[in-house]
Amino acid sequence: MLKGVNLKNPHLNKMPSDFLYHLNINVPNTADTSVIQKQFGDIVAVCAGGTSKRMRELAIYLRPILGIKDDSEPVDLCESGQRYAVYKVGPVLCVSHGVGSSTFSVVLHELLKLVKYAKCQDPVFIRIGTCGGVGVEPGTVVITKDAYNGYLKNEHEIPILGKRVVRPASFPDTLCQEILKYGAKSDDGFNTIIANTMSTDCFYEGQGRTDGAVCEYSDDEKMAFLKECQKKGICNIEMEATMFASLTQKVGVRAADVCVTLINRLNGDQVSITMHEKETFEQRPFSIVGRYIQHLLLN
Repeated sequence: MLKGVNLKNPHLNKMPSDFLYHLNINVPNTADTSVIQKQFGDIVAVCAGGTSKRMRELAIYLRPILGIKDDSEPVDLCESGQRYAVYKVGPVLCVSHGVGSSTFSVVLHELLKLVKYAKCQDPVFIRIGTCGGVGVEPGTVVITKDAYNGYLKNEHEIPILGKRVVRPASFPDTLCQEILKYGAKSDDGFNTIIANTMSTDCFYEGQGRTDGAVCEYSDDEKMAFLKECQKKGICNIEMEATMFASLTQKVGVRAADVCVTLINRLNGDQVSITMHEKETFEQRPFSIVGRYIQHLLLN
């Protein structure tokens, strides 16, 4: 049974208007959101990725999948905000979120409010990105089940009002299984797996790399840490999953994290694939998520 989005903030009910500042979208009357509903009320999926370029490409990729005949340049609905790119292709939003949880959390809060005001019914949020693999071949697509932080704990921590707040960080197993079932094909030519993910606040030291500006640990210590990751079922490392899982889990919105590995960290820290290989790999989550959205619209 479809349901609307109910956020965990009683203060929103007292606000006569709401300006989604970073998207530059104004909700002038929260008691009558008919204009927002008309523009965004049909949204069934919100796809988010790091760069505006990748989200523009995703919007173009989804057109034929969604049966949309349009070869015009996609329109960035939030270009005037100069922060995040937002493309709408049929009932799907493609949104850039920058690098890391801090920038993603800003737009995620505002997107959650947007789908609430638009009265979207049971929208699915899906992050599409790149990552480092741990013990898997470059080009493997990983659908995250449990997200671990840099302390190798399956939780997201955030300081709120000077206090440490810890929230669980897992994605719905049913959604992970659905994406694998309807998104992956045996003849894809690459592996798609469900596994755990480590999400860090730092690309270099936080991920145990030895090629940053500062490094105070040995290669052996790095490898021991990566082996500990493997023991917890962690097959990839990125910078958004714990926040994404915890916030969507908190508000009861279905969400998934679908990323392609560009490197096997057990073999080194430098991304050595060619730009052509990188672009080819980046298309892999597109195909997985595209097929899943196609299934979603038919059921």
